[in-house]
Amino acid sequence: MNAQKLHKQLLVKPGRPVVLDKLDPSHTFGWEKTDAVAKRLVENTARIAELQLRLFAENKRALLIILQGMDASGKDGTVRHVMSGLNPASCQVTSFKVPTDEEIRHDYLWRVHHVVPARGEIGVFNRSHYEDVLVVRVRQLVPKEIWKRRYDQINDFEQMLTENGVTILKFFLHIDKAEQRDRLRARLVDPAKNWKITRSDLDVRRQWEAYQRAYDEALSRCSTKWAPWFVVPANKKWFRNLAVSEIVRAKLEELHPQFPKPLFDLTKIRIV
Repeated sequence: MNAQKLHKQLLVKPGRPVVLDKLDPSHTFGWEKTDAVAKRLVENTARIAELQLRLFAENKRALLIILQGMDASGKDGTVRHVMSGLNPASCQVTSFKVPTDEEIRHDYLWRVHHVVPARGEIGVFNRSHYEDVLVVRVRQLVPKEIWKRRYDQINDFEQMLTENGVTILKFFLHIDKAEQRDRLRARLVDPAKNWKITRSDLDVRRQWEAYQRAYDEALSRCSTKWAPWFVVPANKKWFRNLAVSEIVRAKLEELHPQFPKPLFDLTKIRIV
């Protein structure tokens, strides 16, 4: 697997418009589901865990991974399969729901900034501040002149984070409407997944096209050099997991975190 090539294939280049209708959510870029690919995912999760330990010990930088996608696109599954080896002591997964009363009383980025990973940590956002240019836009919760300003505000916010040691990777998990239908139907017939079905899922599905256009603009306007978006074809779960793991691993290897040097000469230490 050439991680650098996959990075380029999935990257939303800054300034380039995105039209999701033109991107194949079943595309695997020539890769097939094989034992070798499954082994590669295992290797990636192990390597990510190793690099997490170095990042934690170094205690100088943080990594923020943002997952967005339509309902049933696989955000939880990506966390479960790609982040499975991470030490929870230095990794926090935050799922953003409907804002609480306290959160509504603050600016929309307040609840997000509050849970940005600290130095040495990896943070995973299951949904994120982008809901404030997605749900808010489609459901017309605020006037257009307000949510339109938020693209630049988000870019500035993310730039500030990166200038203060937070590396950001953003993944849009791209599925089509037929795949979503099949996954939602599977939840209906599986008692262990019934709880995942909400009326909100059905409302959002009825507004599929409006959400796709909202995502088009968010991806187009907020993929920057300092906080890039990647559109990951996610109809095939194995490719989704592999692609995200490749990019996360490559970024951590690029950061090249190092164990700090001992504060004193260990050769002179005796433990009795």
